[in-house]
Amino acid sequence: MASKPRKPIDLGLDNYNELFMNEQERMENRLPRIYTIPISEIDEFPDHPFQVRMDEDMDQLVESVKERGVITPVTLRKKEDGRYETVSGHRRIKASELAGLETVPAEIKELTRDEAILLMVDSNLQRSYILPSEKAMAYKMRLEALRRMPGRPAKNPSPENSVPVGQNFDGKTTREIIAANSPDSNTQVQRYIRLTELAPDLLQLVDEGKIAMRPAVELSYLNDIEQQDLVAQIAESEATPSHAQAIKMRNFSKEGKLNPEVIESIMLEEKPNQRPKISFKYEKLKKYMPSDISYEKTTKYVIDALQYYKKHLERRREQER
Repeated sequence: MASKPRKPIDLGLDNYNELFMNEQERMENRLPRIYTIPISEIDEFPDHPFQVRMDEDMDQLVESVKERGVITPVTLRKKEDGRYETVSGHRRIKASELAGLETVPAEIKELTRDEAILLMVDSNLQRSYILPSEKAMAYKMRLEALRRMPGRPAKNPSPENSVPVGQNFDGKTTREIIAANSPDSNTQVQRYIRLTELAPDLLQLVDEGKIAMRPAVELSYLNDIEQQDLVAQIAESEATPSHAQAIKMRNFSKEGKLNPEVIESIMLEEKPNQRPKISFKYEKLKKYMPSDISYEKTTKYVIDALQYYKKHLERRREQER
């Protein structure tokens, strides 16, 4: 016997509206709430390692903000004094300021100091061009923040947290955790963090590409006085140490025998395959390269472009014959 068709339940207009409003409220709760915050109430992140450069990219960002406003909201953290602290979006805030805006759209997050550091570093590591000094300080800040967080290794482990320094409960070191969430390997992360031990003048030479990563790491083990002596010798000789020379200096330093005379003697040694070098500032090359070419791939891109141009000239000579 066929069953009778059921009558649709009449919720009534009031019930329907209530259901609709509840669903809409649930959807809104899933989305971050965006506020309009005056730029004058926003402070810089303390010891922010990433520079906000006034370059061609900034000019383009300013023009974009003038035309369309800030499309992606910045992320802020509420401070105890009632003001706000930038966690991510430093360039967007500066561009808004230059564009003449007084406010920016922002997501306000409740974060501890260490949570804010981790988010700040993660968001800025996505930049296409990062100086070695910026990455070095960012990795160091992230390492220290991870070590301070609950469940992370402690310098003086208690019975409840008896894990060696640098090792997490899952068997990974903090540097391995950082490497897993960054574009660099564990070894490279360690090298970058060592750069924070360099004197500012030496670190600047690394940023300028005049000292490579591996010799820079060796030089980071010299004490402050030895590093200043090296800076003076670099200025006098107008040359920077090779990897082999940097290793020698580190060994002499370990034995307590590194002084200005020894540094000069090492620097005067002829470097293997020593040849004059041509160097270009990255900012000058950048405007001729596609935006998706990162700093690390610049050398390969320039060599490929020169090889292409050489073939073009050879083809043209063939056609002219």
